[in-house]
Amino acid sequence: MRILLSNDDGINAPGFRSLVRIAQSLSTDIWIVAPELEQSGAGHSLTLHRPLRVRRIGPRRFAVDGTPTDCVLLALNRIIKGAKPDLLLSGVNRGKNAADDVTYSGTVAAAMEGTLLGIPAIAMSQHFSGEVPWKTAEAHGPALVRRLVGIGWPRNVLINVNYPDVPADKVTGIEVTRQGVYMFGDAVSERTDPRGRTYYWIGGEKSDEDECMRRKERVPGTDLWALGRGAISVTPISLDLTHAATRRTLREALA
Repeated sequence: MRILLSNDDGINAPGFRSLVRIAQSLSTDIWIVAPELEQSGAGHSLTLHRPLRVRRIGPRRFAVDGTPTDCVLLALNRIIKGAKPDLLLSGVNRGKNAADDVTYSGTVAAAMEGTLLGIPAIAMSQHFSGEVPWKTAEAHGPALVRRLVGIGWPRNVLINVNYPDVPADKVTGIEVTRQGVYMFGDAVSERTDPRGRTYYWIGGEKSDEDECMRRKERVPGTDLWALGRGAISVTPISLDLTHAATRRTLREALA
């Protein structure tokens, strides 16, 4: 396979090194196009009001001073010559991208852009609470990617994978899940700078995130539930955001 790699933590992130090792176990035809600097929380955003710079830092390895979406768009339209990639892998993100996190995630957004451009895409993230267990993703990633590619999925769908916060040999299995509910947007800290002025920091404290996850992980079948059980969560995400039931109701009411 020809595989394109990207992420949102930046081209020098430790999780990206894990992704490269996963990809190298699958293929020798690997292209890397990733953000120059961290782009966590960028979502599916494009850079429209300034020029983008691409820095070649090695054979088939490029850094872009833009968002994950920029990286994939440039990779597929300008950087990669010849055949298009057979697969896009995004990650391995430092921290889970589960539940409502997927709407903020640049890691998931890179997979979204690949999907929109016709490339099968998998986003991968590693949950953690203390030291990040990168070896868990590295140990289970290659076999999981092979199985997913062998099965296949529709063109308008991406696969979102989250690895649990356990050692590689403690993973309890693979759960095919649905997106859970996790309120990230209300985690805002108010602080005071040295000059006495108020400022705000979005993201809150790690303990707040863990407590929220504990409350939500009890819903069976969700990605948070799987991670709480020490399992790998595999969630198919559709790019068609239309809510079918509401569409039918509105169509009948407005006819």
